[in-house]
Amino acid sequence: MYKLANLGFPRIGRNRELKFALEKYWRGDITLAALMDTAAAIRAENWKLQQAAGIDVIPVGDFSLYDHVLDHTFMFGAIPPRFQDLEFEYPEDLYFSMARGYQEAGKQPIPAMEMTKWFNTNYHYIVPEISAQTSFSLHAQKLMAEIDQARELDVPARAVVLGPVSFLLLAKSTQTGFDPLSRLGDLLTVYIELFAGLQHKGVTWVQLDEPFLSADLTPAQKESYQDMFDKLGALTQRPKVMLTAYFADLNLNKDLIAQSPFEGLHIDLVNTPDPSALAAGIEGTETLSLGIINGRNIWREDLEKAISLAHSIADASRAKSLQLAPSCSMLHLPYDVDREDEIDPEVRAWMAFAQQKLHILSALGKALQTGQTDSDFIRANQAIIASRRASKFVNNANKLPALAEIDPKFMRRASAYPQRRNQQQAALNLPLFPTTTIGSFPQTPAVRKARSDARKDVITPEQYEQFLKEEIKRTVEFQEQIGIDVLVHGEFERNDMVQYFGEQLSGFTFSTYGWVQSYGSRYVRPPIIYGDVSRPRAMTVDWTSYAQSLTEKPMKGMLTGPVTIMLWSFIRDDQPLSETCKQIAYAIREEVVDLEAAGTGVIQIDEPALREGLPIQRQGWDEYLDWSVKCFRIAASGVKDATQIHTHMCYAEFNDIIDAIIALDADVISVEASRSKMELLDAFKVKAYPNEIGPGVYDIHSPTIPTQDEIEDLLKKALKVIPQERLWVNPDCGLKTRRWEEVEPALMHMVAAAKNIRARAAE
Repeated sequence: MYKLANLGFPRIGRNRELKFALEKYWRGDITLAALMDTAAAIRAENWKLQQAAGIDVIPVGDFSLYDHVLDHTFMFGAIPPRFQDLEFEYPEDLYFSMARGYQEAGKQPIPAMEMTKWFNTNYHYIVPEISAQTSFSLHAQKLMAEIDQARELDVPARAVVLGPVSFLLLAKSTQTGFDPLSRLGDLLTVYIELFAGLQHKGVTWVQLDEPFLSADLTPAQKESYQDMFDKLGALTQRPKVMLTAYFADLNLNKDLIAQSPFEGLHIDLVNTPDPSALAAGIEGTETLSLGIINGRNIWREDLEKAISLAHSIADASRAKSLQLAPSCSMLHLPYDVDREDEIDPEVRAWMAFAQQKLHILSALGKALQTGQTDSDFIRANQAIIASRRASKFVNNANKLPALAEIDPKFMRRASAYPQRRNQQQAALNLPLFPTTTIGSFPQTPAVRKARSDARKDVITPEQYEQFLKEEIKRTVEFQEQIGIDVLVHGEFERNDMVQYFGEQLSGFTFSTYGWVQSYGSRYVRPPIIYGDVSRPRAMTVDWTSYAQSLTEKPMKGMLTGPVTIMLWSFIRDDQPLSETCKQIAYAIREEVVDLEAAGTGVIQIDEPALREGLPIQRQGWDEYLDWSVKCFRIAASGVKDATQIHTHMCYAEFNDIIDAIIALDADVISVEASRSKMELLDAFKVKAYPNEIGPGVYDIHSPTIPTQDEIEDLLKKALKVIPQERLWVNPDCGLKTRRWEEVEPALMHMVAAAKNIRARAAE
């Protein structure tokens, strides 16, 4: 017998209701009650969709107002000390302050908690802060209220809880040399109380998410899992537990998983190449959950292959019952592809968003239950799979040499960095501690309205172009006025740093409603790569050249790198990732060369996704880093020595990829570092970055405005790691999401801090 289960569903609302309600609440335009009503309506709609598709086991607790890891930090009472004295009428305001920072008039701002990528996805989570003094206590009102709501709607709920070992492994230590995992015993006490409360509530199953079970584990970490198994498994008052891991091959830790005392185990079949062997080796598991539908990509499944795979696991498994499920939470998918009228119908037929994935899962379940594997649905699905393989949209004969066949000289600058630096300094004449920004400036309501009006033909193309030129001119003048050294044009013509380029490259298509959450109320619409990629024409040259005509200072050309364009898209799954990335790299190389020919002397090729693409398991790292670095160098190496190449990276564990960062050989790299108070530069202590680096001094993910003194303090910390002649001064990231009222004083403080540090260095 097969039951259908889900692990998680998009939580932003079909029409981004959560985003708009959150931002209205933060502005003070609606009450907390109105925000919570919106949240409840989204949950109810999500559950209704899953029930209508025939899902037997529906997750409750997967919804979040901001971030599910922050939800658990709050539920466990692990409030960082800097927030503990704040007094709010509602606990939700403390929750949001932890995520976004807090600033009271006339007082020093309280910085937000750090944020980083959720494994190898483009979702960001709020990093728990754990010390020896952290006091854990249970505050499960949110989860219990959602269980009550589900029960009122007759939803067959399974509670979703992030596991204790993964929670602590996701955390950061606030004390040098302290390991958050050492607090497992104290945290397990809270889980014991939580499990007892859930059982008292009538919850029969808990989905215990332990994604680190698919990662490389140290002996100490394995011991922690065994400790968790012993303590939670021995409980007499607890629901049954579905131990859930995803994103990588569970066979890596199959011996450890075999020790699990829990009643259920979920296997991510998308990333586990030999699941039958794993299933056969697991004894005592009552229910085996087969993550057979891809929860992270938007392509339809080959149901004939899925049926064969399910049969092979059923034959090997010793479990009493089987569930069919997505590989992971569908948090990473948009809602409904049937709304996408702007996508070519042939291409759209190949896709399945979250709602369609539910129906595919349902059809698969019916086929396996009844043995009727040739239903109308399955025949139609397989015809779509066959049409995609043969389509002219996919195979447009873009012939490029394989990465292994490319001449290494093609991927190297003409000279080494020291020689290039001399030529660049002669051309650019920059001061010590040069200031710049990462690229974008605020996308104001006026900018968004003009873009919308142009798209709807409310204004003419000429009117829209004139509007953009006025925005660029105003932004260039502002940067000159406050004294920034290397300017940007503001990117007002760009809807998104990936979509903008994808719209001008072949092989891409775009959704209208395909939003997914990046963090908090920040959502993106990932482009969709369905075929071979090439560049029909120049993409940025005209706008960059116009901006350069307005100033004598250097104007940066702003590009997104090939790895990021690929990883922040939904990627075609019918060829190796390296092949798709290489095609994009050639297209970006053509743009870089054209920018240089047009007189642009500084070109930034952003690669914020480089770290997130790293495979979960270390055995895949070398291969990935080899081809990703090669692709960046294909894109960046076609220019003369005097042209300065920048790159930018978002929050990441740079220790993991420091050799690859060095191998990129960018002249300047900027990194997000302000939230960690420059702690992320520790990687550069161990292995010094040989070129120039700009650690972020302004946290653009928070509405708080840094003072000049705060920025100077960060620069002093950076100078302990980076020589002054190689230190740049810049914000953490682009300024697109901030308001001008925040950006103007923050950048003025940044420039003043740089000038002050510069003056001291000259003394």
